[in-house]
Amino acid sequence: MKRRAFAGVALGLASGLVLPGRATAAAGSRAAAGTGVADGAGVVGGTGVAGGTGPGATASGVLHVADAGTSPAVAPAAATPAGGRAPARRPLTLGMVLEPPALDPTAGAAAAIAEVVLYNVFETLVHVRPHGKISPLLAERWHASDDQKTWTFILRPDVRFQNGKPCDAQAVRASFERAGAKDSVNKDRAFFAAMTTIEARDARTVVIRLASPDADFLFQLGQATAVIVEPGTVATNAAQPVGTGPYRLGSWRRGASLQLVAWEGFREPATIQFSPVTFRFIGEPAAQMAALMAGEVDVFPRVTERAEARFRGNAQWRVQISSSRAKTLVAINHRRKALADVRVRRAMAAAIDRQAVLKAGQLGHGTPIGSHYTPDAPGYVDLTAVNPYDPERAKALLKEAGVPLPLSLVMTVPPTPYARQGALVVMAQLAKVGIVVRLQQVEWAQWLQGTYRNHDYDLSIVSHVEPLDLGNFARPDYYWGYRSPKFDALYRQLVTTVQEAERMKRLAEVQRLLADDCVLAWLYQPHWVSVSRASITGLWDDMPMLANDLRALHREG
Repeated sequence: MKRRAFAGVALGLASGLVLPGRATAAAGSRAAAGTGVADGAGVVGGTGVAGGTGPGATASGVLHVADAGTSPAVAPAAATPAGGRAPARRPLTLGMVLEPPALDPTAGAAAAIAEVVLYNVFETLVHVRPHGKISPLLAERWHASDDQKTWTFILRPDVRFQNGKPCDAQAVRASFERAGAKDSVNKDRAFFAAMTTIEARDARTVVIRLASPDADFLFQLGQATAVIVEPGTVATNAAQPVGTGPYRLGSWRRGASLQLVAWEGFREPATIQFSPVTFRFIGEPAAQMAALMAGEVDVFPRVTERAEARFRGNAQWRVQISSSRAKTLVAINHRRKALADVRVRRAMAAAIDRQAVLKAGQLGHGTPIGSHYTPDAPGYVDLTAVNPYDPERAKALLKEAGVPLPLSLVMTVPPTPYARQGALVVMAQLAKVGIVVRLQQVEWAQWLQGTYRNHDYDLSIVSHVEPLDLGNFARPDYYWGYRSPKFDALYRQLVTTVQEAERMKRLAEVQRLLADDCVLAWLYQPHWVSVSRASITGLWDDMPMLANDLRALHREG
């Protein structure tokens, strides 16, 4: 069979790799892709360790690993490997809006998990970088068959997990087979289940055969759900993660902070510039601003939008605004009788002024959207005119649907500022057309259990940050309950189409169908503000997914 060889260069689908920037499924997604939720919290797809309990937690809620020295999950630090002497390292404090519920991204889908561990503690075969570019990580090179259904990966030699076990082809095979098993709680289970065979040809060679071509295959392999784990640690990774990355868990003071420390056994110790790295969890915008101004935080990715005006022009600080693949929206539960009527959903969308919600929720940092796709992704179609702001049309649609007014609904919102501030605007706008909404504010654990898992809600406001999530609309058990055989068929065509022009056509059709069905009331794509000390460089200028890649950060001077 004729094969093409690659060494991690991002190319087009015809060449077997992902186009730069193909972070959202222009590129498709898959039917079991889960959701991540902006500001660091996502949807938990499995069991995790929450609060101050679980393996390794103390009664005070503080988990210590690095200072124990003999933790069963972490081997003593090895001697500095050849190829680089560990430099003098500086401490770093990084702010996060929300705390992860656990630390195993293969068992929980909270986006905050990946923000801490992806590329830092755990690693993947490939590395996704800004603009969706793909480069080698645990795999040093790969090639694909002409039909895009067989992928061969050559692993880096002599890579070990932090407990001393080898990270070889058998570990990759075990990780992916576990992720795709019938009892898997991995939110991207369907992606792994589509691997018909995973062969460990030798210690460094993995051959993966797919049921059908997948244009997003490499991009998905760089996601947190695809981290390679040591089989003997799967039961304890939620609280004591063991990976191959440059950092290992030092301590975790639940409700306040988490600390990573450099792992001296890492294959490239000279690339680790910071240690320890402390993640401080600061949810309130005012507290975020205070921590920055007091110098208590060195870098705060995705900080409150208020920080731009305060720190822009200050020579001691660097302000960066990044695009995202996030879609902030009003989630609608199709299982509710009134909301199953497309005329009611269109009426709701017509009653909402996207620009007003964007101003309230993000201080205007974002772009209005009309479907489940972001403007800077290849193949985007602007569909904001399909369901435009038009209160009179909203009233007419409700009358046509024969809905008794006022229509009373409950909006359940998580604790993030964009959701709670935006909800107030949406409620006021819906009231003007006869839809009376009662606000129910909940914490993330309640939102995950009640709204996401139990589907016990009418409306919600949330930001889906998952870049590969069009497939959620093909999941009848997903929390918004949309069912459409037409969409299912069209989506299958999208993810299996190899020819690029035809794929872009299918992608446009998918976006338009979702807008025509007004599955959700899409609001905007958020643009994220990040603030760091002026001496710190390397923050991502584009965020195809949520990650805090610590090795990308550098301190000048």
